[in-house]
Amino acid sequence: MPLSDSRYALLVIDMINDFEFSTGKELYPFALEAGKQISILKEKLKAKNIPIIYVNDNYGKWQSDFRHLVSHCVEQPVLGQPIAKMMCPNKEDYFILKPQFSGFFATPLDLLLTHLKVDTLILTGVTGNMCVLFTANDAYMREYKLIIPSDCIASETVDINDQSLQTMKKVLKADIRPSTELFK
Repeated sequence: MPLSDSRYALLVIDMINDFEFSTGKELYPFALEAGKQISILKEKLKAKNIPIIYVNDNYGKWQSDFRHLVSHCVEQPVLGQPIAKMMCPNKEDYFILKPQFSGFFATPLDLLLTHLKVDTLILTGVTGNMCVLFTANDAYMREYKLIIPSDCIASETVDINDQSLQTMKKVLKADIRPSTELFK
């Protein structure tokens, strides 16, 4: 897909994550594979000056900040450490902490996207049936075009992930081609 007149942003959803929760072990291998693809895509998009926005859950820790979350996941012996190290943000990347599933709910994400003049979102991350889906729904309602590369999102099972992708394709009109077919 060549770059068009659209203005893109890559959203990396909940990939800075310790995976120390009840279903973290089931999700982890799928998230690791998605993380590898997101890292490759991120580098391609950075080279094209497309903004990278990390959208991460605050895990109910209202006094936390994004740098503390990154530090916890990168420096502590947590399950998600390899993914966090691979996905570590650069100093020019943006970040949004979210209190719920959607990256838009009670966050300044829409303001940031307006400031960046973005009209097309590339959604990546975990989980396809929760945070990616809720963010995609809210983005669609705000009239953003959606690209959700099938190899860049993960859920606890392949079936759940595939169902989520098909829902986003049919209902939200998302382009779900794999990242390898985008921005060549």
